[in-house]
Amino acid sequence: MTGRADLLQGTLDLLILKALLLESLHGWGISKRIRQLSDEVLEVGQGSLYPALYRLEDRGWVASEWGVSPEGRRAKFYTLTPLGKKQFLAERSQWRLFSTAVEGVLHAQ
Repeated sequence: MTGRADLLQGTLDLLILKALLLESLHGWGISKRIRQLSDEVLEVGQGSLYPALYRLEDRGWVASEWGVSPEGRRAKFYTLTPLGKKQFLAERSQWRLFSTAVEGVLHAQ
């Protein structure tokens, strides 16, 4: 059985990969994108976001390079790699299977 920490980490990875599927972003931009896409329901703090980004980069799913943010600050921008896109598709499939199973349990009578 998947533990709570594993589930949350896997879910956060999926959300980050989705945010980067749309465009390259810096850390604050990723957090903002997730918040926007979730209609302001999901908020990812820096204490969770940056360790996840480093982990995804170590796995080769994202790449990073320094640039200038829209606010004119130096920032590290993250880009989804081809391997990261494959991982996103696999994790999205697993998430759909998992969420369908949970809905089945919740609706059981």
